[in-house]
Amino acid sequence: MDAYDDDLRKFEAQGAAPLAAANDQGYVEHDGARIWYATYGFGSPVILLHGGLGHSGNWGYQVPPLVKNGYLVILVDSRGHGRSTRDARPYMYELMASDVLAVMDVLHLEKAALVGWSDGATIALVLAMTAPTRVAGVFFFGCNMDPSGVKQITEPHPLLDRCLARHRQDYARLSATPDQFGTFVEAVSLMMRTQPNCSGPDLAKIGVPVVIVQSEHDEFIKREHAEYLARTIPQAELMILDGVSHFAPLQRPEQFNSALLAFLSKTLS
Repeated sequence: MDAYDDDLRKFEAQGAAPLAAANDQGYVEHDGARIWYATYGFGSPVILLHGGLGHSGNWGYQVPPLVKNGYLVILVDSRGHGRSTRDARPYMYELMASDVLAVMDVLHLEKAALVGWSDGATIALVLAMTAPTRVAGVFFFGCNMDPSGVKQITEPHPLLDRCLARHRQDYARLSATPDQFGTFVEAVSLMMRTQPNCSGPDLAKIGVPVVIVQSEHDEFIKREHAEYLARTIPQAELMILDGVSHFAPLQRPEQFNSALLAFLSKTLS
């Protein structure tokens, strides 16, 4: 398959594909924050959870195919990200998972499939652990469940710099605190360095279908950690995406979307 945006130059310049008008969008007041959400399409519900420092617009290449294939797509800006606000507490994956549950309650969604990218994947799996009856399955893309799964980045990386530049522009455009990007990065980075801390026994209790999706060239996550998660979570499968990195949904959307649709077809059938 031809590369779409492997070096993220297009993403840096333009962002992901713009989203069409939503069916519904708004805010949920929850636990000291205003959590932004939007819905698209109709059918079985699928919640897309973006990565750390990003926002829901980063799913611009995924929403249209999901709608076309008959799914109700729900976007949620994580606490303190995008249009969502936060209080003074440190970032915690458990707190952000509870925000997603609050959105589900407002939308009267009894159960949904969760698709998580990077930090969004951790949020999804935490929700599967804390509220399993609300989760149909988890598409866990490119993240860790304890700090040992993270690679150490010691050299400059142009692709990561381009992604961060895009995040900076989007934060200034969307956030209620547009001049606080540096503080935002520090706070989220602290969470990433110290959380999550799920043990093997914790993971072994997960009782929903999970696919652990790892890119061949992921910049952040060790492949052996993805393999460990797939071995340890009882209903988990491992999927490797060839030729892409941590940013596969932007780099080669058709490849990523094919894997995602296969998971949803199996999980929500």
